[in-house]
Amino acid sequence: MISERDSETTFDEDSQPNDEVMPYSDDETEDELDSRQPVVEPGQSRINGGADEGRETLRKDCSWQVKANDERFYEQPQFKRTVFLCFKKSKYAGNAIKTYKYNPITFLPLNLFEQFKRAANFYFLVLLILQSIPQITTLSWYTTLVPLLLVLGITAVKDLVDDIARHRMDNEVNNRTCEVIRDGRFKNTKWKDIKVGDIIRLKKNTFIPADILLLSSSEPNSLCYVETAELDGETNLKFKMALEVTHRYLQEESAMADFNGMIECEEPNNRLDKFAGTLFWRNMSYSLDADKILLRGCKIRNTDFCHGMVIFAGADTKIMKNSGKTRFKRTKIDSLMNYMVYTIFVVLILLSAGLAIGHTYWEQQIGNSSWYLYDAQDFTPPYRGFLNFWGYIIVLNTMVPISLYVSVEVIRLGQSYFINWDLQMYYPEKDTAAKARTTTLNEQLGQIHYIFSDKTGTLTQNIMTFKKCCINGQRYGDCRDAAGQLQSHPEQVDFSWNTYADGKFLFYDHYLIEQIKSGKEPEIQKFFFLLAICHTVMVDTSDGQLYYQAASPDEGALVTAARNFGYVFLSRTQNTITISEMGTERTYDVLAILDFNSDRKRMSVIVRESGGNIRLYCKGADTVIFERLHPRNVKKEATEEALDIFASETLRTLCLCYRDISLEEFEAWNKKFVEASVATTNRDEALDKVYEEIEKNMILLGATAIEDKLQDGVPETISRLSKADIKIWVLTGDKKETAENIGFSCELLTDETTIFYGEDIRQFIRDFSVIVSTSLSSALLQTRLEKQRNRAGSSTHSSLRMNEPFFQGSRDRALIITGSWLNEILLEKKKKRKKLKLKFPRTAEEKKKQTEKRRRAEAYKEQQQQNFVDLACECRAVICCRVTPKQKAMVVELVKKYKKAITLAIGDGANDVNMIKTAHIGVGISGQEGMQAVMSSDYSFAQFRYLQRLLLVHGRWSYIRMCKFLRYFFYKNFAFTLVHIWYSFFNGFSAQTAYEDWFITLYNVLYSSLPVLLVGLLDQDVSDKLSLRFPRLYVLGQKDLLFNYKKFFLSLLHGAITSLIIFFIPYGAYLKTMGQDGEAPADYQSFAVTAASSLIFVVNFQARLFFCFQIGLDTSYWTFVNAFSVFGSIALYFGITFDFHSAGIHILFPSGFQFTGTAPNALRQPYLWLTMILSIALCLLPVVAQRFLSATVWPLESDRIQRNRRKYLAEEQQWRRRQSAFRRGVSGRRSAYAFSHQRGYADLIASGRSIRKRRAPLDAVLGSSEPRGGDARAA
Repeated sequence: MISERDSETTFDEDSQPNDEVMPYSDDETEDELDSRQPVVEPGQSRINGGADEGRETLRKDCSWQVKANDERFYEQPQFKRTVFLCFKKSKYAGNAIKTYKYNPITFLPLNLFEQFKRAANFYFLVLLILQSIPQITTLSWYTTLVPLLLVLGITAVKDLVDDIARHRMDNEVNNRTCEVIRDGRFKNTKWKDIKVGDIIRLKKNTFIPADILLLSSSEPNSLCYVETAELDGETNLKFKMALEVTHRYLQEESAMADFNGMIECEEPNNRLDKFAGTLFWRNMSYSLDADKILLRGCKIRNTDFCHGMVIFAGADTKIMKNSGKTRFKRTKIDSLMNYMVYTIFVVLILLSAGLAIGHTYWEQQIGNSSWYLYDAQDFTPPYRGFLNFWGYIIVLNTMVPISLYVSVEVIRLGQSYFINWDLQMYYPEKDTAAKARTTTLNEQLGQIHYIFSDKTGTLTQNIMTFKKCCINGQRYGDCRDAAGQLQSHPEQVDFSWNTYADGKFLFYDHYLIEQIKSGKEPEIQKFFFLLAICHTVMVDTSDGQLYYQAASPDEGALVTAARNFGYVFLSRTQNTITISEMGTERTYDVLAILDFNSDRKRMSVIVRESGGNIRLYCKGADTVIFERLHPRNVKKEATEEALDIFASETLRTLCLCYRDISLEEFEAWNKKFVEASVATTNRDEALDKVYEEIEKNMILLGATAIEDKLQDGVPETISRLSKADIKIWVLTGDKKETAENIGFSCELLTDETTIFYGEDIRQFIRDFSVIVSTSLSSALLQTRLEKQRNRAGSSTHSSLRMNEPFFQGSRDRALIITGSWLNEILLEKKKKRKKLKLKFPRTAEEKKKQTEKRRRAEAYKEQQQQNFVDLACECRAVICCRVTPKQKAMVVELVKKYKKAITLAIGDGANDVNMIKTAHIGVGISGQEGMQAVMSSDYSFAQFRYLQRLLLVHGRWSYIRMCKFLRYFFYKNFAFTLVHIWYSFFNGFSAQTAYEDWFITLYNVLYSSLPVLLVGLLDQDVSDKLSLRFPRLYVLGQKDLLFNYKKFFLSLLHGAITSLIIFFIPYGAYLKTMGQDGEAPADYQSFAVTAASSLIFVVNFQARLFFCFQIGLDTSYWTFVNAFSVFGSIALYFGITFDFHSAGIHILFPSGFQFTGTAPNALRQPYLWLTMILSIALCLLPVVAQRFLSATVWPLESDRIQRNRRKYLAEEQQWRRRQSAFRRGVSGRRSAYAFSHQRGYADLIASGRSIRKRRAPLDAVLGSSEPRGGDARAA
């Protein structure tokens, strides 16, 4: 088995993507997401030392140089870049923005160029050029020009309107004003005239014109509040703070004018939440990070004024960098539709070539010997055939649907509006409606196989409430009186003794309150003191009330709990924090904040107490806390037992601990901390290493338990989606036992579910992967399988084939794995970086062995991934706990890669953004963690329960509508176009048309467009209520049953049969016929009108059949819109035809309208109407019969449901499904621990800116179909 990569490789082996997700960037690169980018961590803002030495070090990574108040500095040659030939331009952009695409001169040529880059438009442009060649074309130029101009015109008008709006917006923004230092004084200056290096002054409620370094503000410690709604949609205020040195020295206007600091930082990029740079001023260097930068697009709030230095301007600002190309998602139907259009191109070429060959043969046999056909051009038959090939390319051009893509976009736009207008997906408590943020994926909502869901805030409400705790091994939080006796009738604790208490906080354990008031338990005091001091919460005071702003709901709940129990966080400065301890205010020095991230799963704060003692307080997940405890923690077992109990109640838990630090130890550690904080490379890794040195040998205080209730309707939604054969994976940061209990609460897991754990299947996946990846001999294969059977027991299969499923028996299976297991089984564990001085392979043999070793390792990894996905996808549900944001995206990518299945990811926080972007469809929930997930999603709403309606109703309807539209669209074009082919057999294959030119021009534009559009917009087989009641109807889309190549060729065949009837019935009827006037009506023009009229009736009534016969021939489904589309199209056809065949229009345009009097004369003949009726009947009656037999003899499930819909609706009026209660886990499932993935405000604060079911036997994994004895379940 290959378990480690070659240790002698000379390149960096840690190829994992960064855990820190860029939630707002759509054009991010690997370099931009690399975890090794320099990011200033909390703790230090000022570095003593020589500026020159620091500048030389930083230049390697930070090449963007900005100098304050010095315009000549930017004129240096090294700041110029070549834009075209020898023309050079400054690399520093001006602040004027340009989002528009066109100007009055470039609009027409540029817009046409963009439109003709589309294959269909370019194809019809080529046809138009071919039609200008007299020897080729038999069609008038307008037959191609009018539809092409219509499509181009509609698109051009839309583009023009959009661009005019962009022009107006650009002008409005560029002409805004702010105060800028000019000639030593602040003067009003337009935004477009601001330059890099300018010093500007911004006032309250004004937008920030560029990306600026905050220098000072009117607030204490130069704090600045900003609103970032323009960036991420969040309306809550963010905190920024200037460097201490600029706050101290740059308050006056004269000081601003004399400021000459130099900034060296990273190049402009699209990372909104990261910035790395250094300010060099007065022979000192100061570290800069994102918390000191104000970004363009934000608005100054609650701050009278602030000063800043422009770093990035105009197109270089981060908001403009994020307005680049978006990741475009396409549906399966899009890809299939494109391939079908290519197929039509091939069919068109083959038909044209065949007809051209026919014309060549006809010319040789008949044309050359017919003197009356002589055209004065002595062309040879092969050359005439060659010309006819291009002629048929023109005549049959309607096989390629020019309006297909425009029609598809119109339908998708309408479907998106239906989602936006659905009141049943509107959440009144937050005034939030469902929003389709894209119009290109609607039908794919009806084809979902896998749903990947976050837990906190997605399945749960993400409204955290402190419920219970364990302090020094003693559990608190049950309903007890002051003496500690359990109460049968709980009485709420009265917090009136605490003037800072939050009136919304509910607690029922009176005994804990008495213990706190008595002060007899110092561990309890330390517990709540830790909650009040170890956090990154920001506080705001308004009308005498304290308002907390936390990076995560968990942290806010803990600080609020401490506040109610008498330990109140009051305020903080850059180096201190003030706490009210049972009414006594004390201020502590904050020496360092070790902030949380998704790898550390903990945060710490180091404070100096009043007596001079230095103490570290830490809170985090149990897995990381227990590893760092002092070996003599006597209450560890009792705390673990309490955690078990809390987890069985689905409570989120954290462990609290502390340690005392000597002054000598802190000073030595702090020196390393400062060095790591300003490292220009691998800063994150350096800080993590320093954190590890101090977070050890800690003393356990206890644990907290926070309740996060399920959202309404979650169990019902999961149950319905499961019945629709959609498999649900829950990806959460909680520990295994909490996630498992939530799984039971939301009915993802049931008492009948067989649960497998990662440790059950680890070794089997590894051995199976080795067998495949190393291509072992059959003897060794048998040996490994024999060993595996011995481990699993005698009841396993005696053989195992590679293509057999992993599981046998019941399909109700679930898999529960952890993030660490996922890393191990997929070989994604982080390894120490190898230095470049490692040994290189010297000989060819060594190189060969090294290459082979890497190849086998890669094959082994690929096979493990394949096996994991295959195994997991055989389960009805999968729960991945303790996973990072990166792992969430990785799991989604694996299923996409190996299963080729349609995936949907749903989440509510920034840690879900990567997963949402990775999935085929991303859904954001507007919850408690901001708008990052919503801004990155394709669809958004406020509650998880709306997902069932989005998929089972809107998704299914959109898929059915689009499939029927496409089938009908192809059918009507084939029925229309193939008539020309049958006509060719009677005109010497001369590329003559069977219809009037104007009919060809308007057929797809007016005569048959509206009914087919309404099929795509309004069609439905069953109602929305029945769609939700019978989720199995959803399976049609998952299996691609309604639109595929089989359906495409059936549409082609159907169109061919219709065209045969449309042509040969009138042809046969006109052979030997005499009209009422004694004249033979069998002229070409009368024939063309008859065929065209028959076709219009057939295709429009065929569209009606899509509405009618799908619901059991129930004509009550007809609506005014449906009827108008069908009969209106027919009436429009006759109105235009009679007008174009009138003598008046022929007199005005004799060359364009040559069917003078044809329609009035032909349509007076009863024989012609009988011919049309016969043609229509022969076309429609087989379809009617087929639909009737399908609905009665071979009905689909939707047919049966529709037939009994009245009964179901009557039942539904009497039936009220009882809401599932929120079930607490009562079994002895192990505890679970949670910690938010949200990064805190430590950077801002520390830098001085801020005031079960039974365990499945292993033989079941190997495929045993025989149950093992003893079905005992764990209690």
